[in-house]
Amino acid sequence: MNAPVVLQVAATSASPSLVLRPWRMEDVAALVKVSRDPALRRWASSAVDNDADGARWVQAQQRGWAAGDRFGFAVLGAQPGSVREQLVGNVVLKEVAYGKPAAEVGYWTAAHARGLGVAPRALKALTSWAFDAFQADGLERLELLHQVDNLASCRVAQKSRYDFDSVLPAAPPSFPRDGHLHIRRSSA
Repeated sequence: MNAPVVLQVAATSASPSLVLRPWRMEDVAALVKVSRDPALRRWASSAVDNDADGARWVQAQQRGWAAGDRFGFAVLGAQPGSVREQLVGNVVLKEVAYGKPAAEVGYWTAAHARGLGVAPRALKALTSWAFDAFQADGLERLELLHQVDNLASCRVAQKSRYDFDSVLPAAPPSFPRDGHLHIRRSSA
């Protein structure tokens, strides 16, 4: 699965079209800019404070693609009347392994794009791609984890047809609070 994957999501009446593609070094400046958002920093597992942090983060995404076990997509929105796409978020499929029935998904949305349906639309595209690409390798379900007090993530999970499964106990430092586990099965 080392070939570049680009996923397209059509525009809606309220939202721009989306392009999901692997992260590139040219995304670093936009990544650093959106990472300054306090809400995003609250939920993110790693801080991106400057270009060096951003470059390391993008390189980590690229290593995941090369290894075939983590597939991070920059989510770009095409603004009406503009030929330039703007970074609006991130979606990731992680912990993918041949014969392993479960993998995990994650996402974040840039502050300027919240409320436009970016995360659920990008997550639905990622979910479809994941099952198409890895079901033959044994993938049966996708797991989505978020902290219990992240109500926006809970709404994204529900909109994307990830069913609530259970409350997971906190596991500091990565997960300092209890979390929700949502699951989407390939048959859903």
